[in-house]
Amino acid sequence: MGDQTELNVPEIELIIRASTIDGRRKGACLFCQEYFMDLYLLAELKTIALKITTVDMLKPPADFRSNFDSTPPPILIDAGVAVLENEKIERHIMKAVPGGHNLFVQDKEVASIIENVYSKFKLMLIKKDEASKNSLISQLSKISSHLEDKGSRFLTGDTMCCFDCELMPKLQHIRIAGAHFAEFHIPSHLNALWRYMGTMYTLDAFKTSCPADQDIISHYKMQQGGKMSRREELETPTYTMTVLNTDQD
Repeated sequence: MGDQTELNVPEIELIIRASTIDGRRKGACLFCQEYFMDLYLLAELKTIALKITTVDMLKPPADFRSNFDSTPPPILIDAGVAVLENEKIERHIMKAVPGGHNLFVQDKEVASIIENVYSKFKLMLIKKDEASKNSLISQLSKISSHLEDKGSRFLTGDTMCCFDCELMPKLQHIRIAGAHFAEFHIPSHLNALWRYMGTMYTLDAFKTSCPADQDIISHYKMQQGGKMSRREELETPTYTMTVLNTDQD
């Protein structure tokens, strides 16, 4: 049965999208990974027990359809109550999940520098021209400069917070899908940004929640109306977490 402290720890279930390739492993939904990371950090602190369930949205099981209709994950379940919609999930983690309020740091500067990075990336995937690439690089440079000036491991200090859980999944999509679809590579001279990514790659919260490279690529192929080839579907999943040499001091 475990000791008394374990009994008092609430179990939080997070339902996330499964891979569009094999229907079982983690899919490449940014919000799913963001909340997975938030909750994983709380599970590490032992304020909650975390259960992750993947659902194949191409063939959702009957009980999922009857419970949630056509609502796509992420879906958070706390004490039998389902929390749907991203804003409500975020608010629930912040207000109702033990320890959650500690993750939600107020920082207007960080909020503004990470806010547009994903929309600039999506535009670059469509246009694939120098102007859109430079616009994305400019935004990544601002993040790198902020990290350089702050001199901390994470965006707001030496402890991870909600902003890191939001940004790092996007950086991984930019890295994997940017290279695949637009030959875009995060510039090597952004040392502080690469150092930051290198730190994140060592953390279980990121490694455990990160989708395979192939699933990130499949995510954008499907958005563009394409699909993975049989050969791609049979590939062994890879997880790119190497870092350019940035004088890790």
